[in-house]
Amino acid sequence: MTGRFMRIVVLWLLLLATFWMGERFVRTVFLTASEPRAVTPRGSLAESEFNTVQLFESIAPSVVYIMTESRQRGPLGLDSGIVGTGSGIVWDAAGHIVTNHHVIVGADRILIRIDDTETVPARLVGVAPDYDLAVLRLVGGRLSPQPIPVGTSEDLKVGQGAFAIGNPFGLHRTLTTGVISALDRHLPTQSNREIRGVIQTDAAINPGNSGGPLLDSAGRLIGVNTAIVSGSGAFAGIGFAVPVEVVNRVVPDLITKGRVERPGIGIIALPEQIAARFDIKGVVVDQVVPGSSAEAAGLQGVDRRTGRLGDVITHVAGQEVKTVADLAAVLQEIGIGNRVELTVVRGGQERTVSVEVMDIS
Repeated sequence: MTGRFMRIVVLWLLLLATFWMGERFVRTVFLTASEPRAVTPRGSLAESEFNTVQLFESIAPSVVYIMTESRQRGPLGLDSGIVGTGSGIVWDAAGHIVTNHHVIVGADRILIRIDDTETVPARLVGVAPDYDLAVLRLVGGRLSPQPIPVGTSEDLKVGQGAFAIGNPFGLHRTLTTGVISALDRHLPTQSNREIRGVIQTDAAINPGNSGGPLLDSAGRLIGVNTAIVSGSGAFAGIGFAVPVEVVNRVVPDLITKGRVERPGIGIIALPEQIAARFDIKGVVVDQVVPGSSAEAAGLQGVDRRTGRLGDVITHVAGQEVKTVADLAAVLQEIGIGNRVELTVVRGGQERTVSVEVMDIS
């Protein structure tokens, strides 16, 4: 009985081995794809894919690649070139290009790559550091491609689609997609002011995207990409764009006047970190500009001989102000040429002062 069982087991093992070897032989000889595979028909793009492709193809020609060169004197007296890159937006048919101020600041030479083959020089028309915006113009009579369609950021909703086109890390005309992550953010600038109403998005924005457009699903400009929040300097899911309403207000002034009016009263404020160290609430007047409306109103700065504080501005038009950015935002609302009431504290005594808002640009 045992011998018969063993013969059956051996027979089954032989059958299994034969089947296994045969199956491998069939796969190797008859099923190996030794020739190029036939292409499987795909069918139509999904509607969302089709719309995104159409958006990119229609808007990409309105996005340019900006290259800058800055000359610096080296330790041995030799000039060395520092090259930067960024993105720009075709604003009008006259050849004006909108980008970020930080993209071109300090540049001695600016070149614009319109497509993969054509590069033309550009000149600086005007800058607005308070809004991190700048306008360039193609030189040599070169007309620009089609200007980008302009939309609005006033009716944006968190969660709606957002599309960014730019040149991250020098990679020409790259499309990234995401959503509007938040609205009405405040973004500090190098001029100690704030851009308000800033759009936050999770569409990937990396170095080189700066100055490029943020678009809605209709392919309209809703913002100019300007900054990211990242410890490494690369995309980390949080990007910011200057809202198109600000762009549409600032750019015409830069084109016609080369600058933007800056509402102010003619003071130089004490650095906020110093005021915070002494637990001072408000904007500390460090110096009063001669001939300014602040001087006409009798405001006083820090006494250089004694170090005694002068005026501390705590409220403007009834609104509490804690920083220069707060002060600038209220003065922007009041407008140049109008008068505004300041609440100031000097020597522990509070009083109200009427000051005319002036252009300090």
